[in-house]
Amino acid sequence: MEQTYQYAWILPFLPLSVPILIGVGLLLFPAATKRLRRIWAFQSVLLLSIVMIFSINLSIQQINTSVIYQYVWSWVINNDFSLEFGYLIDPLTSIMSILITTVGILVLIYSENYMFHDRGYLRFFAYISFFSTSMLGLVTSSNLIQIYIFWEFVGMCSYLLIGFWFTRPVAANACQKAFVTNRVGDFGLFLGILGFYWITGSFECRDLFQIFNNLIYNNDFLTLCAVLVFSGAVAKSAQFPLHVWLPDAMEGPTPISALIHAATMVAAGIFLVARLLPLFIIIPHIMNLISLIGIITVCLGATLALAQNDIKRGLAYSTMSQLGYMMLALGMGSSRSALFHLITHAYSKALLFLGSGSLIHSMETIVGYSPNKSQNMVLMGGLRKYVPITKSAFLFGTLSLCGIPPFACFWSKDEILNDSWLYSPIFAIIAWSTAGLTAFYMFRIYLLIFEGHLNAHLQNYSGKKKTSLYSISLWGKEDSKVNNKNFRLLTLLTRKNTENTYFFSKTVYQIDENVRNRNQPFITISPFGNKKTFLYPYESDNSILFPILILVLFTLFVGFVGIPFNEVDLDILSKWLNPSINLLHQNSTNLIDWSEFVTDAVVSGSLAYLGIIIAFFLYKPLYSSLKNFDLINSFVKSNLKIIFSEKLITGIYNWSNNRGYIDAVYRTYLRGGMRKLSELTYFFDRQVVDGITNGVGLITFFVGEGMKSIGGGRISSYLFLYSSYISIFLLIYVLSFSI
Repeated sequence: MEQTYQYAWILPFLPLSVPILIGVGLLLFPAATKRLRRIWAFQSVLLLSIVMIFSINLSIQQINTSVIYQYVWSWVINNDFSLEFGYLIDPLTSIMSILITTVGILVLIYSENYMFHDRGYLRFFAYISFFSTSMLGLVTSSNLIQIYIFWEFVGMCSYLLIGFWFTRPVAANACQKAFVTNRVGDFGLFLGILGFYWITGSFECRDLFQIFNNLIYNNDFLTLCAVLVFSGAVAKSAQFPLHVWLPDAMEGPTPISALIHAATMVAAGIFLVARLLPLFIIIPHIMNLISLIGIITVCLGATLALAQNDIKRGLAYSTMSQLGYMMLALGMGSSRSALFHLITHAYSKALLFLGSGSLIHSMETIVGYSPNKSQNMVLMGGLRKYVPITKSAFLFGTLSLCGIPPFACFWSKDEILNDSWLYSPIFAIIAWSTAGLTAFYMFRIYLLIFEGHLNAHLQNYSGKKKTSLYSISLWGKEDSKVNNKNFRLLTLLTRKNTENTYFFSKTVYQIDENVRNRNQPFITISPFGNKKTFLYPYESDNSILFPILILVLFTLFVGFVGIPFNEVDLDILSKWLNPSINLLHQNSTNLIDWSEFVTDAVVSGSLAYLGIIIAFFLYKPLYSSLKNFDLINSFVKSNLKIIFSEKLITGIYNWSNNRGYIDAVYRTYLRGGMRKLSELTYFFDRQVVDGITNGVGLITFFVGEGMKSIGGGRISSYLFLYSSYISIFLLIYVLSFSI
């Protein structure tokens, strides 16, 4: 066992060989490297599988022995200062390593087919392997300097992958936005690390824990350093107010979206807070701040997901809300609940993102290769008939995120919700209410995609006006600029298909050279009595479905590793983790009994089912079969007006569709203020600084010109001036003495 720990430092660097070999191959043998490019995908999967096997082995040893292993190399610069580099193997490292490698392997297998026809295929696998190395190096680091180095590598890889299709202006802007937003948090993290070193004289995490535990009192400077370190986690994990980069990060390839949202970038912030939680616990103010930021993010992410048209953006805001739950749990001191939810959410969200990639892939042959169309849920609908496997997998992921038993996220989210009552009833009410809201917007996404009819083929929609489908909001009414104000949800659902409409403009969309160009055969169906040819979605290839099905298994069974029953000894997670850092679970034998568990599960499950029922009521097209029953129609109309007023629905829609107006505030005040400050600085530089310099030059010039006019080069003139000066000075001298 000692030998296994001794060579564990090699594991993070195994995936690094892929980008190195790809670079060498492109330099020496470019033609062969490009022709045999699928070999690099196999090598990426193989090396990451080796890391996964060793990570599982280390985890088993952690469960059996509870040993924490740390190895450090010291680089002595002088007698007063030295840098130490090492690696730390503890339960947190083991959990994160397994999470990174399992999700990473499935994403790599998925990407081999999904990205095959992309011109940046080799570049993609080079980036994603370096991404894995960066995350593995981050979770195995034993000190804050190493954490910061790999932290920056993670940010660099996310910049490269979000802007993978960099010739698209929207992707280039998205990666820049992510980079700049994270620089704010990273700068705070760096200052906080320096502040901790100033106080303790060490960068090692374990030394920091021991020193801070012996402190008699907490000063303001220590609290400030903790807040600065926490700001790094706020930016990386897309917490309010530095969350604005996350939805724009969806401009990268869909496999990258799955990796970022499941096991890498956004998980880094949760890992950092969990790693430093023994330090944060002794500073009550920072714990209150962590929980406050967490609960704000929980509610904000859920409300912003309510009216998103883009499937990936809707899932992105869902990730933001779930990360808020994890941060809330860490702020309450419940690290076990936070890490448990990190595990369950990672597999469920990876399943949803890979499933959305399969849906986007199937829609591209119908609506084109423009992300504005292929990712638009308004153009989907009725896909359950065409992609049954993807539909079932997506349903499992949706049920898990909604908190429906026995899926994975139910167990972890229920634990966080229960702990919230012990911490703050106000926070608990918000957290439980948002759980019902989560079920609503997730089933809204599911119903818009899989229920109803395929809207891309629909020719008759909104009345005599010829309008675009993009003007139809998902709340069941047309946009106010082009529509009838009296248009209602019931009208939409019972509209007779006898009018004309246009779903697409006559603009010809050109496929960007960086976007994949698949040569899949079109599936054509000729309906009886109609000579027109329609295109329909199709199920993805087996290499895309295989990772999705594996993630279904994780979504079904991974939640059982943390079931804390007294009667059944299944709580592997508590054996895995160190319970001493968990404030709300200090006594490991005081586990949840059946009666308490059933009571809490009934309440949380009822909220989830309520959200699902409301989503079905608003979005499932049930009314078409009832359109001839005037009594039922009048009943539905009256209840819709009572329950959901038009102003309320419009307000919520505008809030969600405009991202809570937070981006607009940043653009108006932050960017506008920076621009005004730049203009003021420019004015001061040109008019004051340059004015002084230019003024000195002008004064010198005019003095020289004056002296030039006085002296014309004649010696007699010089003698006359000289004698005149002497006479004047003598006269002044004589007059001064005479007075």
